[in-house]
Amino acid sequence: MNQNELLNRITISPAICHGKPCIRGLRYPVSSILEYLAAGDTTEDILAEFTDLEEEDIKACLAFAVLAVNTKGSIIIPHAA
Repeated sequence: MNQNELLNRITISPAICHGKPCIRGLRYPVSSILEYLAAGDTTEDILAEFTDLEEEDIKACLAFAVLAVNTKGSIIIPHAA
């Protein structure tokens, strides 16, 4: 899966988690997944805890973090359908 395909898994909707970037319109904020990873949890740990997530979702969070760090200004992501 390329970076654009991964980033398509990240959605923003004012109705979900107060408009924070989330995974596939689910109520899993990207920031929460990044916090788990920063705390030392592995992808496998996260997937075992949140069974409706997929490995590509974790990669998408990391791709979003890279984009956020490397982008000046705002990041535009379409609203969830």
